Amino acid sequence: MIRARLIADDGAVLELSGTGARPADAQLIGPRARVSAKVTGRGASWRAVFALRTARWGGESLPLPTGAYEVHITGAEGASVEAIDSVALTMLGTLRAELDGGVLHVGPPVDPAYDSGDGQAALERRYATRPEALENAVFFESFYGRNASCNPYAIDRELARVAPGVARYWSVVDLSVAVPDGAIPVVEGSPQWWRARGASRLLVVNDWLRRRFERRRGQVVLQTWHGTPLKRLALHRPGFDLRRAVAVVREARRWNVLLAQNAYGAGIMKKAYAFLGRPIWVEGYPRNDVLVTGDGAPTRAALGIGADERVLLYAPTWREDREQMVDFIDPGALAEAADAVVLVRGHSRTLIPGRDASGPRVIDVTAFPDTARLLLAADALITDYSSVMFDFSVTGKPMYFLVPDLEHYRGELRGFYFDLAAHAPGAVVHSADALVAALADEGATERFASRYATWRERFNARDDGHAAERVVARILDQGFVER
Repeated sequence: MIRARLIADDGAVLELSGTGARPADAQLIGPRARVSAKVTGRGASWRAVFALRTARWGGESLPLPTGAYEVHITGAEGASVEAIDSVALTMLGTLRAELDGGVLHVGPPVDPAYDSGDGQAALERRYATRPEALENAVFFESFYGRNASCNPYAIDRELARVAPGVARYWSVVDLSVAVPDGAIPVVEGSPQWWRARGASRLLVVNDWLRRRFERRRGQVVLQTWHGTPLKRLALHRPGFDLRRAVAVVREARRWNVLLAQNAYGAGIMKKAYAFLGRPIWVEGYPRNDVLVTGDGAPTRAALGIGADERVLLYAPTWREDREQMVDFIDPGALAEAADAVVLVRGHSRTLIPGRDASGPRVIDVTAFPDTARLLLAADALITDYSSVMFDFSVTGKPMYFLVPDLEHYRGELRGFYFDLAAHAPGAVVHSADALVAALADEGATERFASRYATWRERFNARDDGHAAERVVARILDQGFVER
């Protein structure tokens, strides 16, 4: 039998101990992260200590992401993971964990008492209706707290520069999410999260407001959204559904201001969300400023990619009919055929249910905190219907559109606002073999030059490197927060 303990004394730690020969290696392996144990002992007993933290991409060491981690022990007789003691759910400060049958289940550090519907409703009532004055603070949330990125991140950085006295709270699913310097992470569903959301004068979000939300008098919600739409949105999606329509209108009424990358996007969002009679700021996307002013070399270095290597970024969108990322290509085979490093970037909605892709010269960057830095590091983009196409075009670098399910996606899942094949500023292909051929086509850049220029004029006219400055200037000028 292998004894197990979960300890919070020196941070969150899993300790395993047993008798017999010392294991050669012990690891916790999860879908997006893994941890190696420090194994000690000699003679008749051994001990393996896992610090339940990890660092990725050259960043700081942070608690493990939420998920299930299998215990792997090698090189020790009788060290079967089936013989590991179970440990009940334990709060460890930065996370909560339980060990069951050789699998460590990690979750956010929220007291289980608050996990019920009644517990969350009580917190919502407490913080949404309290009489205290609002705080000169901003509550940020990006992709439902799965990372600190996108337009909210760029706005945070500019706000911190010009108004450092404003408190900045970041909504996170757990403490594995790195937040910007000087910001305060608040874990979704915790009392601190409800307090910050209820007390902040300004909320900056890029998707729907989750859970119950009652805007307090004086609060402002800036909806930045997260991409110019090719796919039909909200009220425009195929098939009328009364419940969905009611939810869309209710959600849009929570927003005071909507940010759009371009006039095209503003027109669509206004109608798709019935966002009528309220301001839409067409200022370009703050998240794209770095594509004009930044350098991809630091990201390449963090990923271990040489300066002279060709880098292909594969970033497909998500599908309503599947949880995980599409498998239309074998990233390893593509890397070999194209003589390139392939970065695999799944949509944020596939981050938690999915698992990292692997293979020679393949790097899964789904958990990488900032897509814009990946766009800078890449030499070319491979996508399908993702709005990343409207961001990557700021760089002027080649794009390829792999769309094996074009008819199904256009006709049944979502539908489009325009004909992608007719306007795409790059090759539209329907198979992995055709993609490899397109990547080898040296004349493609010249053939698509006119389309690319028209595309950028239509969609990137305001992506000039100063969008965050303009947005934050408007926030301050309109008194949403004070310097």
